Amino acid sequence: MNPAAAVKTVCILRLSALGDATHVLPLIRTLQKNLPECRITWILGKGEAKLMEGLDGVELIAFDKKAGLQGLKDLTQALDGRRFDVLLQMQLALRANLVSAAISAKRRIGYDCDRAKEGHGLFVNERIRRGGHHVLDVFGLFVEPLGFRQTEVHWDLPVPPEAHAWAAAQWTADKPTLLISPCSSHALRNWLPERYAAVATHAMGKGWQVALCGGRSALERDMGDAIIAAMPDKPIDLIGKDTLKQLLALLARADLVLTPDSGPAHMANAMGSKVLGLYACTDGTRSGPYSDLRYTVNRYPEAAMQFLDKPAAALPWGKRVEFPGVMESIRIDDVIACFERYCADKA
Repeated sequence: MNPAAAVKTVCILRLSALGDATHVLPLIRTLQKNLPECRITWILGKGEAKLMEGLDGVELIAFDKKAGLQGLKDLTQALDGRRFDVLLQMQLALRANLVSAAISAKRRIGYDCDRAKEGHGLFVNERIRRGGHHVLDVFGLFVEPLGFRQTEVHWDLPVPPEAHAWAAAQWTADKPTLLISPCSSHALRNWLPERYAAVATHAMGKGWQVALCGGRSALERDMGDAIIAAMPDKPIDLIGKDTLKQLLALLARADLVLTPDSGPAHMANAMGSKVLGLYACTDGTRSGPYSDLRYTVNRYPEAAMQFLDKPAAALPWGKRVEFPGVMESIRIDDVIACFERYCADKA
């Protein structure tokens, strides 16, 4: 008997972050293709739920990570005593492991022993196999215990027409556009504003228009102001002006997106745009833009030796090298070279 035939309900637990939410989506598309009658529930963070709003065929349950015990009570109430055939426990953090205890499921599939941490093994009864390196490929392994493989990668992120219409009004279509999303939620992953400004000025000198985007935090506003102050010609400033759906539309409309390891890097990739990714704290081959790494600067190997005195290959999967100054290893010339490579490829 096909083991997948017995799977009628699947619960996915992946609370964060925005970028990783986009990495879960291809797995959902694989489930929908192979288990068309299966009911899928996804427990995810509040911001991630806004990003995925309108996702076809999936019940989204937003979990407030800041609500403590009340958040667990709300989740239990939302689940209403349901028991799932399968739980895919796709987050290793202790909080997520504890949240998973509130989810009743016959089969509880988690990470392999090499990747498991923070008590993960206590909350699962099956494990994915070892293998995969990029986060998206590792997530794809979670379908294999169900009897099939993720052989194709599709996103189809839901974006309403009004979001695309808003994005279309933000810049003209007569020039190529470099969209800079300069900030990660991890401040140590952010590049220097004067270096962003130098690359932006170079792009403008090549006839491109440049736009800045970002959230409403003081950090993002300060970064944007510093970039603008260092530029002789001012870019289009969209920082703090969009919603998550509008951001997806902006990313889709850009010719090239310049950003560190951040949600917008993966959102842009999922929307089909090319990404000039800046990586040193994290490994670009593991968490870079999945579809195309040609324009990614990856200084993670150098950072591993400089700050941890170990080759990158000797570090555990997912190890971060987050130290002050680590992003300074990415030079302006590195990024301009990637920009020029993109221009040559498009010519």
